[in-house]
Amino acid sequence: QVHLVESGGGLVQSGSSLRLSCAASGFTLGTYAIGWFRQAPGKEREGVSCISSSDGSTYYADSVAGRFTISRDNAENTMYLQMNKLKPEDTAVYYCAADPLNYCYTAQATGDMSANDYDYWGQGTQVTVSS
Repeated sequence: QVHLVESGGGLVQSGSSLRLSCAASGFTLGTYAIGWFRQAPGKEREGVSCISSSDGSTYYADSVAGRFTISRDNAENTMYLQMNKLKPEDTAVYYCAADPLNYCYTAQATGDMSANDYDYWGQGTQVTVSS
């Protein structure tokens, strides 16, 4: 049975850092493109970052570029999102997801991520950044 389980969310002050983890089970994460999405109250789900498994290339939304870093540990079947210099506008529920293709095709081609590309999703973890 396939599972993605996020952890690491919490309440922090503006300027702080958090690292989100997403542990996969039931499938080999290393063959998938993996991504992080977030959804703030009253807003649509937003693609934050994606990392391809074929060449390790990455995509970041403009809103997080230079502050967030996506990574993966295939041996641990786990993915991460290091979030630095957090801002109140980063407050959202963060979701990890896995795309059966091995490359972030949509993100690299269009400059935006599509939730439709991702087959497996975690349950979400809340990140709240106070000002």
